[in-house]
Amino acid sequence: MNEDSVPATRERSRVALVTCDQIPELDADDQLVVPALRERGVEAVPVVWDAPTVDWASFALAVIRSPWDYVARRDEFVAWAAKVPGLANPADVVSWNTDKRYLRELAAAGVPVVPTTWVEPGEAWEPPPGGEFVVKPAVGAGSLDTGRYNLDEAEHRELAAAHVARLHAAGRLVMVQPYLAAVDTYGETSLMFFPAEGELAFSHAIRKGAMLTGPDQATDGLYKEESIRPRSPLDAEMEIARQALAAVPGGPDRLLYARVDLIPGPDDLPVLVELELTEPSLFIGTADAAPARFAEAIVSRL
Repeated sequence: MNEDSVPATRERSRVALVTCDQIPELDADDQLVVPALRERGVEAVPVVWDAPTVDWASFALAVIRSPWDYVARRDEFVAWAAKVPGLANPADVVSWNTDKRYLRELAAAGVPVVPTTWVEPGEAWEPPPGGEFVVKPAVGAGSLDTGRYNLDEAEHRELAAAHVARLHAAGRLVMVQPYLAAVDTYGETSLMFFPAEGELAFSHAIRKGAMLTGPDQATDGLYKEESIRPRSPLDAEMEIARQALAAVPGGPDRLLYARVDLIPGPDDLPVLVELELTEPSLFIGTADAAPARFAEAIVSRL
């Protein structure tokens, strides 16, 4: 950071780390960036996204971290994002990325994406004759309202149909995807990217264990617990990740952070499950230098 870019006042050196009122002090992983920013002369302040009295203009940057209660109020959240100055990631990215229909665009751009059947509210859906499938909403977070069904079993066929009907009754677009069995052994790979030296650069990766054990059940909280450990990504995973990022509208250079989630498909080649650009956990606690890298990325945008 050159001398001209150093914040001139205390107000200009304040950064909002955006969260929700269920976790107003941030989760433990996000808290790790606070001292790293303090060391760089930046005061990081947890701020609840829908708190009515926040002066967002008083912050040099607002970094979306854990507003995980937005799902039921996506329109309100997108409208909020459009009004916040200095938002990272940008508001148009938030609008695009909070509805998983973006996967259609990435698939059209040639990114290998997990095959998906889209079932609109009011549209009839007949479960496939067999195999394991995942049912989930197009607007969702934390693996909530998501279930795994073995459609070889009559009970699971009924439960899957009921799950689709329940989401449709709430006016939600439904995604039906084949269950990728490799997640039970190899796991899911999440690759984190932060800007460095003028481009979006790979920071670190983690392995996430399988989370879906059966049909959707009511879950208290904002997300399902995950089994996480560090991972060194394969060349093929890096290639798909960069391909997905290159297809982001407006290009990847505008992004402060990105997370790319991949699982091997039936041919063992990675396919994109999600491209997380709004409020992903970044697992900076799994890599020694990751809090500093994320802090440097934030400082570079001030």
